[in-house]
Amino acid sequence: MLKTRKIGPRFEITVPSNWQNYTVESLFKDFWKAPKKQVHELRMDKDVLINSLPANWTIPLKTGDLLSIPLFQKEIPTVTPTDMEIEILYEDDHLLIANKPAFMDTHPNTDKDTNSLLNGVAFHLQAKGELNYIKHIHRLDRDTTGAVVFAKHRMSGAILDRMLEERLIKRTYLALVEGSIKKGNGTIAQPIGRDRHHPTRRRVSPNGQSAVTHYKRIDYFQKKNSTLLSCQLDTGRTHQIRVHFSSIGHPLVGDQLYGSKQKASRQALHAIRIEFLHPFTEESISCFAPFNDTPAIFPEIDYQRS
Repeated sequence: MLKTRKIGPRFEITVPSNWQNYTVESLFKDFWKAPKKQVHELRMDKDVLINSLPANWTIPLKTGDLLSIPLFQKEIPTVTPTDMEIEILYEDDHLLIANKPAFMDTHPNTDKDTNSLLNGVAFHLQAKGELNYIKHIHRLDRDTTGAVVFAKHRMSGAILDRMLEERLIKRTYLALVEGSIKKGNGTIAQPIGRDRHHPTRRRVSPNGQSAVTHYKRIDYFQKKNSTLLSCQLDTGRTHQIRVHFSSIGHPLVGDQLYGSKQKASRQALHAIRIEFLHPFTEESISCFAPFNDTPAIFPEIDYQRS
């Protein structure tokens, strides 16, 4: 874990020994893989400092150097803050993870929409005097619950976007599906496309985008004829888990859009855990999202062990 701190608008890092082969330029370009535009602006402004002096971008860093970067710039917020009860699972200077409740969009879909999770997170930051920039890194369906990552400054947003694309952010979902899945684990690799007969539904289609879902069987509940699964995705297609299990005859419990015959208040899908290596502190983040349904739609077992 790196030695870091926030001082006003600046992020300070004490250079570790394993960074000695990096220059400031290669640190941004090769280590963080930061966007060229953001790096160019920092370089032109000459506001990246080494030991309180403007940095030479081509000289290798030395262990113990104090690297200072103006990451926390004042910006006019683009989202309307809305006061609502939002559970924050993890937060630091660069990002936060919120526990999305059911029946709430991850982000506004129109300018008039002010009741999304993003609006609630914006209010949380405003109450702390920290609302400058906020961006969701991924999304969950309106009726899906669980952990969602947000970036708190532009560099964080860009790097987390890239990490998600490179599958460096591991997301684990719990799904309760109809019927008995007997295999202990498996993979569904079927492309997904739009269903031309329905405005929102997706379907397995040979002409669709590639989609891969890995699953592990946790338990079978005979009384309700349903199987609890842990799922991880190699891709992030709309409705991916819902489409894939419906396609093999095991729709999610409560998911009427994809053929469920069992009633529930919503589809039984929950983003239970997010894991990644923090890009700015090198801390290993593993964040567990407890259920927030009332009444509960998932069986009562020890999910921390799942």
